Amino acid sequence: MKTQLHTLIAAIAFAASAASLPALAANDHGSHGSHGAKAADAATEMTDGEIRKVDKENGKLTIKHAEIKSLDMPGMTMVFQVKDKAMLDKVQAGDKVKFKAANESGKFTVTELEAVK
Repeated sequence: MKTQLHTLIAAIAFAASAASLPALAANDHGSHGSHGAKAADAATEMTDGEIRKVDKENGKLTIKHAEIKSLDMPGMTMVFQVKDKAMLDKVQAGDKVKFKAANESGKFTVTELEAVK
């Protein structure tokens, strides 16, 4: 009888602790949530740049840019595709800009662009 009682008590204790694990896991997101927020912030940050060349025929911009955090890319001058060729009509060589870029199918592409006054 004592063995059955001990087994029953152990089973109840185990079940109670197992039932509380999902609640503990649901509340244990302290560092994980902040990392996700930082990644989202980096993905939405605009990068400073200067237009060096506008290639309307090929839908490309040459931009001297600061670090692009979302792409883990240091500052440099490089050629980008543009997502929308209408962006090319908004800028000319020498313009200061803020832009967002993404790696789309292996091609670095400007997805948003605004001239800085």
